[in-house]
Formats: sequence, C-alpha cells, structure tokens
Amino acid sequence: MVDKINEDEFQNPFVFNIDWKNAFAEEDFVKVFSSDILENYIINKRWYGGKASTLKYIEIVESFQISSKKHTYYGVLFEVNFKEAFYQHYFMPISFMSEVDLETNTVIAPVIMNGVQGYLVDALHQEDFRKLLFDNIVHSNSKLDAKLNFHCGSKLTQKTYQSSKFMGVEQSNTSIIYNDTLVLKIFRRIYINMNPDYEISRFLTERMHFENSPAYTGSISVILTEGNITLGLMQELVPNQGDAWKFMLEEVDRIFENLSYRKIKIDKLPEVELFSRLRLNDIPHEIIDWAGLKIFLRIRTLATRTAEMHIALGSDIHETAFTPITYNSDYSVWLKNRLTYQFQNRLNILENNLHKLDGLALELANQFLDQKKNIRKVFLDFDWTKMKSERIRIHGDYHLGQVLVNGEDFFILDFEGEPESTIRDRKVKQPPLKDVAGIFRSFHYAIYATIFNNKDKYNYEQSELFMAGELLYKYFVGIFLQTYTEVAQAGNLNIGYKNEIDFLLKYCLLEKAVYELGYELNSRPRWSVIPLTGIASIMNFKTK
Repeated sequence: MVDKINEDEFQNPFVFNIDWKNAFAEEDFVKVFSSDILENYIINKRWYGGKASTLKYIEIVESFQISSKKHTYYGVLFEVNFKEAFYQHYFMPISFMSEVDLETNTVIAPVIMNGVQGYLVDALHQEDFRKLLFDNIVHSNSKLDAKLNFHCGSKLTQKTYQSSKFMGVEQSNTSIIYNDTLVLKIFRRIYINMNPDYEISRFLTERMHFENSPAYTGSISVILTEGNITLGLMQELVPNQGDAWKFMLEEVDRIFENLSYRKIKIDKLPEVELFSRLRLNDIPHEIIDWAGLKIFLRIRTLATRTAEMHIALGSDIHETAFTPITYNSDYSVWLKNRLTYQFQNRLNILENNLHKLDGLALELANQFLDQKKNIRKVFLDFDWTKMKSERIRIHGDYHLGQVLVNGEDFFILDFEGEPESTIRDRKVKQPPLKDVAGIFRSFHYAIYATIFNNKDKYNYEQSELFMAGELLYKYFVGIFLQTYTEVAQAGNLNIGYKNEIDFLLKYCLLEKAVYELGYELNSRPRWSVIPLTGIASIMNFKTK
C-alpha cells in the first residue's frame, strides 16, 4: 500500500447500489460517472487536450470489460463535447479498488459499490492490470471481448512478465516500461481510425525491416462498427542517451562558447548560401575550427537515417496506404485550403497577442503583418503541374525531439503526426522534404534557444550571435541536404531535381514556421521571435 489517501479531499463518497461487475450496464452509474466524477478528474490531467476550451458535457461512447483472476476492469471510451461546438475522444481504463488493493494515491473518486467501500482509479496505476495487458498481447489469439483485439508482433521475443513501471512524467499519452526492455504507449486521445504511429511503426518493422526506429512488438485496439481504434502500441525500448534536441543544445552551446575561446571574429567567417549542398571537404577550415568536425559527422548520420526512413516509407508497391503517388489537383486544393486557413488563424492570434511582444519580436511581428499578402501568395503559388517528384507517407511531425541518440547513431520515433491536424490529414501523402524542413526548423530552434537561454554567457552582442547562428544554420542545412539527397536518390526515392527540391524546402519551411508561430504565441510569446526570424529569413525580409 502506498501513502494513505488524503481523506479530507473525499468526505462524501459516491454511493451506487450495484456491483462493480455490472456498473457500466447501469444507466444511473454511467450518468453520474460521466458528469459528476469524470468531468472533475480529467481537467487536471496532462493528457487532456481541452484545457483551452469550455467543457459542455461528457458522453460514454463505449465500454468493454476485461478481467484478471483478481479484478474486473473496464476500458472506457468517452466523448468530450465543448461549448465551442467541437468534440474530442479519449480512452481511460477504470478499476474499482478497496483500500487494501489500492496501489496509488492518484484517485478518481471514492465510491461505495453495493455496500463495498473503495476507490475508482485509472487502472494503469494497478500492476495487476498492467500485467494483464502484457499477457494478453503475448497470448493474442485468445480474445476476452469481441470488441477488444490484442496483437503480438513477430519481434516480441520476451514473453514472460517480470516488471512494469511508468516512463517519466505523463504527457499526451501514457507509456509503460515492461521488463526494462519494452514500452507500451497507451493513447489517451483516440481517433476512430488506425493511429498513424501504430500503422507506420508496424509497417516499418514487419514489412520494410527498417532498423532505426523502435521495433513494433504488439498492439491493442478496439473494433467498433464505425472503425478500428488504436488504444496501445508496444515497441522495443531503445537504449539511448536522450533525444537529439538535448544533444543539439549541448553541441550548439559548445560551439558558441568556442567563439570566445578562439576569439573568433564573426563577420570574418566565410558565408554560404542557404540550401547549398556541402560535403565535408566543402566546409571551410575556419568553420571546422569553430564548430568542430564531430557535429557535421553526426548531422550526416541523421540525414542518412532520415533518407533511409523515407526510402522505406516510399518503396512499397503493394500496400496502398504506402504506395508513392504523384501530385494532382486534388492535393493542390487540399494543401492551399489547409495552409490559407492556418495562415489566417496565425494572423488572428498574432494581432490578439501583439501587446505581449517587444523589441525584435515586435518588429518582426509588424513586418509579418505588413507582408501578409506576400506570404499568403507563396502558399497559393503551389503549382502541382511543375512537380515531377512523388508524395509518400511521411513522419509528419519530424523534429529533433522525435529522434533518440543511440551512441553514434540515431533512432526515429513517434509517428503520430502533427497534433493540430485531423487524423485524415495526417495520412495524406506529402513530399518527404516536409520532414526535412521539420528538422531544419529544429536546427534553427536549437540555435536560437541556445542564444536566448544563455544571453549573458557568451561575450558577444546578441546581434552578433544571431549572425553566427544564421551562418551555422546554413552549414548544418548544407551538410544534411547533400547527404540526404545522395542517399535518397541512391535508394530510388523520387524527390525531384535541384530546383524542385529548393522550391519544396522553402515552401515547407515557411509552412512549418507559420505553424510554430501559433504555438509560441499561445504558450510562450517571448519565443515567437524564433519562428518570426525563420519566416523573415525564408522570405528574405530585411530588418530595420
């Protein structure tokens, strides 16, 4: 038993005159659970994505029972309806535990079920339930419920339960580590469709044998008349030294420290054009002396793994969901509609948050507003008839935080797609260069985050650090782009020729930067200077 429940918080338990085994068959229980209990619980959970909206009501969409030798559990799918006239679907496994059996002090509510006192809790906090999930994935041929489907992947070799624990702090999903070798990701926000993370992970592992993403080992889904819903994805746990974002921040910090250590005159460093293709021997010795060779070698490796991922995602001719396709008018209309809507949304957010900005951020924001017609024109100038390359399924939310550092190598994970996009939009085949643009924006972020977070550490004016940062960024892009292009084309991935590649990169970089602007303005306005700087750079705007 863990720490005692704080009884002051639960003076009045909910009383139900039914057994727990029949709870979700009783209308009264479902009504009280969804309104009086669940509404109060979910608003404080990290995985709940409706905090910026006003909750109207919750409706239980589906429930299914799954039992161990000791306890009965329910998987509950519920719909959260908002006053702003939209809704979201979530999944939560529920258990009823007496105080003797309780293994957590994170309680949904105290209840009395047919005279038995206890607590409703998220079942994932009970080891008995975590073991139950593991065992059912391993023995996936035996179905406990016609709705519930477990699948055991061919790569799952460790089939005896030993231990389970939560992985880090709960985020938008909940991850459980099994036997210190496997991770089961439970999707909290769900979609009436196959989750792209499950779909792509299984495809890369079982069909394409791609080695540099965590191997798919199993899954949990629920089968409804409306479609299949992915509830959980099990993968191998990749030994790692953290993500590539942390690695890049450390590297960029070292590089900026070298400015002072080597007494470098930033304005004397050799310039390079954005999107130049650079091999290692193309990098001037002054840049190698400043940044070191190691970072460029690691960027080459990351570029190689990125290209190999895209080759795997774009080389299947049998499975329709992963067959490469060309550009057409339907895609062009979809893209322009999506981006003009997103752009207008960012304009509205910026105008409403202008008072929170000052200095360079305010200057760039006003420039963005002044140039809105030109920016919108770039989005509308997409001419599909000039595109000779192919579209494929892509990662969709590719940045340094989605890459694990494994020694000298990298592993790519989290294929769920862009959080702001609909599940349908996440599955649209797009140029693989959109993922490349995502990594380039992530390089840009790492450089500027280092400058902003260490403003008193480097013995240079901020404007000089910005100049050094933009230069470093161009060399990072150059090394990555040369390696990526070589590997992709050697693997018969049709990404087009130089002019088309440059056009698509600029287009996708602008899209990514505009997307980022909304996030920054809503969550940390001071950082909006980073996407605004990126937009100004892509559009070749001049600051005053």
